[in-house]
Amino acid sequence: MEILEIAGKKFNSRLMTGTGKYRDFETMRQAIAASGSEIVTVAVRRVQANVQGHGGLGEALDWQKYWLLPNTAGCATADEAVRVARLGREMAKILGQEDNNFIKLEVIPDPKYLLPDPIGTYRAAEQLVKEGFAVLPYINADPMLAKALEEIGCVTVMPLASPIGSGQGLKNTANIAIIIEQSKVPVVVDAGIGVPSEAAQAMELGADALLINTAIAQAIDPVVMAKAMGMATLAGRMAYLAGRIPIKEYASPSSPIAGKIS
Repeated sequence: MEILEIAGKKFNSRLMTGTGKYRDFETMRQAIAASGSEIVTVAVRRVQANVQGHGGLGEALDWQKYWLLPNTAGCATADEAVRVARLGREMAKILGQEDNNFIKLEVIPDPKYLLPDPIGTYRAAEQLVKEGFAVLPYINADPMLAKALEEIGCVTVMPLASPIGSGQGLKNTANIAIIIEQSKVPVVVDAGIGVPSEAAQAMELGADALLINTAIAQAIDPVVMAKAMGMATLAGRMAYLAGRIPIKEYASPSSPIAGKIS
């Protein structure tokens, strides 16, 4: 399978995983390993504030094995997100990743639906790109915004499939397909995927990667679900590269009619 490349960094896995909502660190470690993921995202503010379930997170994983993707979860404004991104870069250095400028940018002022603020996201991205960050912005599935963020230098775009943690699956398929068609940077479908079939569907659309957290962490068996999500991500990518048959309105026999015994 071909390599995923983001900001010059190469990865074998196309599934990114998160670290929130697990019942304990051991389950988290086993699930991330089972998924095959190489990029793991961590909420900077929650680690800094020692929020329950996040204290000690920096030491809970082997950061020689995984690439840290700090995220600005919990930030409601562009200014907040920029400040937290700077802390995230320092956190990466402390964990031994001196060359890690990656940041998953989230600007979310909406506490009910947790939908990202497009204006705040754009403003924060613009500033962070100027400061040398490799910005991976979490956005609504808005093709115009995705293109604008690409043009200012973001290294991916990350459209949501449906609201964070909702498990609703792909509710924005048409717009995500447009984003994939138009983008020259990797498209990472993020948020809302609930089961492996939805992960495969997103990859079959042509997404370059997925980010999945809640569907794994809150499954009855997170480790088995993580493995299933990794397999679905790979299967979906292979199916996209193989190319599906055209959809027809009528049947077509698997065996030719010519030459049949009469």
